[in-house]
Amino acid sequence: MTTLAQLTATANAVLGPERFQDYCPNGLQVEGRDSVRLLVSGVTASMALIEAAHALGADAILVHHGYFWKNEAPSIVGMKRRRLQFLLRNDISLLAYHLPLDAHPQLGNNAQLAQKLGLTITGGIQAVAHPIGNVGELRQPMSAQAFAEDVGLRLDRRAQLISGGSHLIKTIAWCTGAAQSYIEEAAALGVDAFLSGEISEPTVHIARELGIHYIAAGHHATERYGVQALGEYLAAQLNISHRFIDIDNPA
Repeated sequence: MTTLAQLTATANAVLGPERFQDYCPNGLQVEGRDSVRLLVSGVTASMALIEAAHALGADAILVHHGYFWKNEAPSIVGMKRRRLQFLLRNDISLLAYHLPLDAHPQLGNNAQLAQKLGLTITGGIQAVAHPIGNVGELRQPMSAQAFAEDVGLRLDRRAQLISGGSHLIKTIAWCTGAAQSYIEEAAALGVDAFLSGEISEPTVHIARELGIHYIAAGHHATERYGVQALGEYLAAQLNISHRFIDIDNPA
């Protein structure tokens, strides 16, 4: 039998959340039953995911976006109360890993996205001990339009392209989720393009003025793969079952 303590310890050991200053607690956020036979993973701990996991008989849920974010109201009311009440009433645990899951060199969102898009990783986008984003290369140069279309096909979501000129894309930096603010750092590295999940109004002007192609491929769409990889890893290590549930999100 695998215990919740073993599951949490194994996840913490591989991701090392203590190395990160994050916007939320990483690891076990809600404690449920002690034994774990079925682990369900998903991107965000929405009510839809919780109910779907419960319908499958999940003992624990693993997500990238959990609860208790910095600067949010601490009161357990409304939507937060309903989510927590459902988990506690049904004795289901919730584990969440944010930046540690973005950054992991094999299981992380950025590493897994590189595999999905056929990118070769050559370095990190940030010159810090634990880079969140990556720098790399396409297998062969492509036009910005062709690359954006290929991204859309691979992620099953139309990618938004902001052209930074007429040059082809060979080198690229990327960071999943709401990382559009890294575009200036990416441009300073001299890459041809930058890809993230979300786009903001200033991103358009920055891309055009700095001459770097920008691709917004969706926050949810770019962060579906790390949590799946982590779930499969934990299942193999602990001899438990794992299911990924993709709750549709166009953002």
